This record gives sequence, C-alpha cells and structure tokens, in this order.
Amino acid sequence: MPNIKSAKKRVKVAAAKTAANKIVKSNLKTCIKKANAAIESNAADKEMAVRVAIKKIDQATAKGILKKNTASRRKSSLARKLNAPA
Repeated sequence: MPNIKSAKKRVKVAAAKTAANKIVKSNLKTCIKKANAAIESNAADKEMAVRVAIKKIDQATAKGILKKNTASRRKSSLARKLNAPA
C-alpha cells in the first residue's frame, strides 16, 4: 500500500478507470455476441445488430480501450460474416 498522498490518489484513480473500462469492454463483447448470433440465425435485424456492434467498437477505440488494428480486425470479421454467402 502506498504511503505518499499522490500515490494513494493514483491507486484510487486507476481503480475507477479500470471499473469504467470494464463496463465498456463488457458492453462491447455483448454487442459483438448479439451481432454474431443475429448473423448465425439469419435474423431480420442482423444489419442493425452489426451496425450497433461496429459503433461500439469505434467508441471503445476512441476512448483508448481498444487499439486501432484490433478494432479494424473485429469490424472486418463482422463484415465478412455478414456478407458471406448464405
């Protein structure tokens, strides 16, 4: 445990940011799973589900939670699955 006041604050701030990032990551994973499920089941709203997932990926990238290439890879994967011949 830190003894210096600024180090104590950094521990608190890091814990708060970790919690916030965890919420965003969890929501992102849920949206990607929903999009994949919609594609698998050939649901009527699969394009909308993919669009929502891509938006969440972009938002996570803007916040610095995902790296740029990781985001591109995930978006590309979703687009490939969506556009694959049925």
